[in-house]
Amino acid sequence: MTSPFKDKHGHKLSWSQAISKIINRIANYFLDIKVSLLWCLGYVPFHSFRRFIYRLSGMKLTRTSTIHIGAHLYQPKNISIGNDTIIGDHATLDGRDKLIIGNHVDIASDVMLFNSQHDINHPEFVPMSAPVKIEDYVFIGPRAIILPGVTIGKGAIVGAGAVVTKDVGAGTIVGGVPAKPIKERQLSEYKYILGRPRLFQ
Repeated sequence: MTSPFKDKHGHKLSWSQAISKIINRIANYFLDIKVSLLWCLGYVPFHSFRRFIYRLSGMKLTRTSTIHIGAHLYQPKNISIGNDTIIGDHATLDGRDKLIIGNHVDIASDVMLFNSQHDINHPEFVPMSAPVKIEDYVFIGPRAIILPGVTIGKGAIVGAGAVVTKDVGAGTIVGGVPAKPIKERQLSEYKYILGRPRLFQ
């Protein structure tokens, strides 16, 4: 018996394809509920509580790192954050592909780290994803945007408002839209510890 189902582009689906899509849709509804709950709980003004909730959701987050209030998370089970890393308020952390953030990383307020987007050259505008990696001792300034597939090397600096579309080398300072190298950071060895986060934020 032929399946009566079609996808959103009008292509006919087999029974197995239709069932797979139905199961995927239901799973996505549950994920949407989980993400919405995390967004709400992300406003509770206690770091230890938010850390516990984020770990419970599947995120790999150490006890010495923190995410400030109001974070937007997508698929937290794919997000890994190292030691002594501080992420500012209202950050967007996209876990629809691997998001790896290293040790002693300082991410300012309103930064958006994306690893999924649509293929603008595909006739059906299909989604695509690629992992993002932020290495140790990186600083990312306020309202910067990191796009899918980008690796930011150890000790690199991303200026405020920059849009990073390509890999950033270790110790490189970048800025602008799209981000371009400005100069090199004058450090050969990194030893600093970021310290405690802001209370109740």
